[in-house]
Amino acid sequence: MSEMTKVYEEKMSQSIRHLEKELAAVRAGRANPAVLDKLTVDYYGTPTPVQQVAAVAVAEARILTISPWDASLLRAIEKAIQTSDIGINPTNDGRVIRLVFPAPTEERRKQLAKDVQKMGEEAKVAVRNVRRDALDKFKAAKKAGEVTEDDLKKLEEQMQKATDKAVKEIDKVCEEKNREIMEI
Repeated sequence: MSEMTKVYEEKMSQSIRHLEKELAAVRAGRANPAVLDKLTVDYYGTPTPVQQVAAVAVAEARILTISPWDASLLRAIEKAIQTSDIGINPTNDGRVIRLVFPAPTEERRKQLAKDVQKMGEEAKVAVRNVRRDALDKFKAAKKAGEVTEDDLKKLEEQMQKATDKAVKEIDKVCEEKNREIMEI
């Protein structure tokens, strides 16, 4: 029985991992290398993620340093940061680019918290969609005579437990991110 639910439980886990990745890119006032995850730079004609052409490190709580392995990329990385939606102006000293993360205002923190809740709700919807798909599959299997009525009930219960667990995990992840955002 549980083989039938494993696939759907994995899809729910993927939704949670996706949410965690999205939340990592939310700027909470601390220096976080994940804000550069979606940033690419033109490296010999190929769009390449910044992390693959430079060493990215957290120098202090609010300062991120980017040290390109190829000095010719300094301007390209700086330009990519300026044109991105990161919202931080880079400082270039000729060897290293520094990103100084300002502490967000109270209003900005409240907006970020709302954004986090919205992302959490979207993840919950994705999890519930997985549950719905699973239940539809199980009912079709029952109709086809592949599972009994009792087995169907057990599968439905297992999916509900998996859904509840995933929703609880999503709430926990969002709560942690909101705590990080509201920290001054």
